[in-house]
Amino acid sequence: MMFPGMGGWMMAASGIFLLLIIGLAVVAVVALLRPSRAGSSISRPSAKELLDQRYARGEIDDEEYYRRLSVLDSTEPTTRLGD
Repeated sequence: MMFPGMGGWMMAASGIFLLLIIGLAVVAVVALLRPSRAGSSISRPSAKELLDQRYARGEIDDEEYYRRLSVLDSTEPTTRLGD
């Protein structure tokens, strides 16, 4: 049963509105599930930071830590690429 004065345009408008609501829901779900681009700007840890972490976890001893640290200090570039 249709209300007086409402024709086929009302059905078409409600169909378009329903498609818009479904489209917005799909876009929201995809945006929530996709990894954010802000996370991609996080830099990777430096070699010294990785060495410090391994030393702190006890994976390497004092001698190994200082030996590798001296190698890193002697080969560390003065400027970083991309900075």
